[in-house]
Order: sequence, then structure tokens, then C-alpha cells
Amino acid sequence: MRTTGAKKLMNRNGNSGEGTKLKRKPYEKRLRKLQAELCKLQDWVKHKGLRVIVLFEGRDAAGKGGTIRALTERVSPRVFRVVALPAPSDREKSQMYMQRYLPHFPAAGEIVIFDRSWYNRAGVEYVMGFCTKEQHRRFLDLCPEIEKYIVDSGIRLIKVWLEVSDEEQKRRFEARIDDPRRQWKLSPMDLPSRSRWFEYSRARDLMLKATDTKHAPWFILPSDDKRRARLNCIAHILDLIPYKKVAREKVSLPKRSTKGEYDDQATIRSRKLVPQRY
Repeated sequence: MRTTGAKKLMNRNGNSGEGTKLKRKPYEKRLRKLQAELCKLQDWVKHKGLRVIVLFEGRDAAGKGGTIRALTERVSPRVFRVVALPAPSDREKSQMYMQRYLPHFPAAGEIVIFDRSWYNRAGVEYVMGFCTKEQHRRFLDLCPEIEKYIVDSGIRLIKVWLEVSDEEQKRRFEARIDDPRRQWKLSPMDLPSRSRWFEYSRARDLMLKATDTKHAPWFILPSDDKRRARLNCIAHILDLIPYKKVAREKVSLPKRSTKGEYDDQATIRSRKLVPQRY
């Protein structure tokens, strides 16, 4: 259905070199082409009034934030909305579990990206003891039914799990500790997640077993190579949402009118200016 397919782009540019880290220049070249396709998808979603949810889950330091940035940096935030909810308030803790997520669901012509989602209950809440075993079991029982309702309502639901290796997660955490530009990325949950690696692995396996369904399947994204992961993720999302290029009206830049012309720079020269330090 698509006029210029992401699959065609990836095949033409190639995935050769698997096992080696992708260099910056070929990464940026491929990313630009995929982001151009995302702009076409954006127009199609608006044109057809589609509703899409893309949710990202995965281990800490798996690269969710960077993948979401690559996905959204060249599209409109009014179409691609990113939702990253903080820890629930006391009031939200008393609500039905899914209640705090529902207000963020897409309207017509929107793609909502959840940077972590209701699957917190299957991961960090369960492993760190923020919910009971009964709450966890009930979530895994009900989640497929809730997602069936979401899909049946006409929302396209895409679920991506980023999987990073033990060695690479360790390297990324150490980089965050040593680099003051990255230390803000260290959350109170990050360091305990290192010591509970296998507990998170078992929680992941329980989640996948219960919620990897035909109507809302999980897609596993290996993310040791962040650049390859971002490209593969964007290409996959483009493949999952059939789209066509929407015809645009030809745009021409109007000439600047000289009516009322004056020296409009002279009027601001005496104002406070930002110091030119660079």
C-alpha cells in the first residue's frame, strides 16, 4: 500500500555488518530516509483519522528514550504525542489501575507513544514489591482482555520490548555514573535493577507468556547496538501501519510587503541583548 516502503529502504541500505556497531554516518543517512517516511505516515494518519498506540517497555538502560527521540524528532508533537507518566500519586493509587492511562489514549489523527505504560505492573512494580502478587496475577489475567477491547475499538496497538544484554547494561550504567551529563538518567530504580537481573528476566517471561497475544503481540527489539535498534524499530513500525503519500498543495513563499517600511532593527538595538559568548 505504501509508495516508498521502509522495508525497501532498509534492504537497499543493507543490514550488513550484523554483530558490529553501526557507524554514525551510515546511521544518520538511513535515519533521515526513515524519518522522511515517518512524515508521510504522519500525513496519512491525519488524513485517515487513524488512532495508534505504540508502547515501549524493556530493561533499564535498554535505550527506550533514544529510540523514541529518533522516532519523533522530525514529526509534529501534535500527531506523535509522547506520554511518560511519573509515579502514581496517592489518589491515582486508589483508582482502577488502567484509569490513569486512559485519558492519554489517541483521538483521530494521533499516534500516542508510551514511554513505559500499564506494563509497569508486570515489571518494576512486581519486582520491587510496589504491588501484591495478587494484583500482579490479576493484571496478567485482565490485560489481554483490556487490550482486546482497545484493538476492537479501532486503535492500532504496537508493543515493543527492548532487550539489552547484561554486559551492555552494565557498561551503560557505568557511563551514567561517570558522566555528569548522564547522571540525571540514574533513577532510584536503576541500581537495584542490576542486582535483580534474573528477577526482571522472570517477570519479563511471565509478562510475555500472558500478554503476547494474536490481537496485541509483543515485538522484541535487541538493543545492544542503539543505532541499529532505532533504525529497525522505525522501519518495523512503518511496516505495521500501511500508508500512502498524501498529495500536498504546492507551496510558494509570498514576497515581503514594503508597505509601512521602516528600520525595524534600529528599534531593538538599545534593548538588552543576549551576550555573544560563542
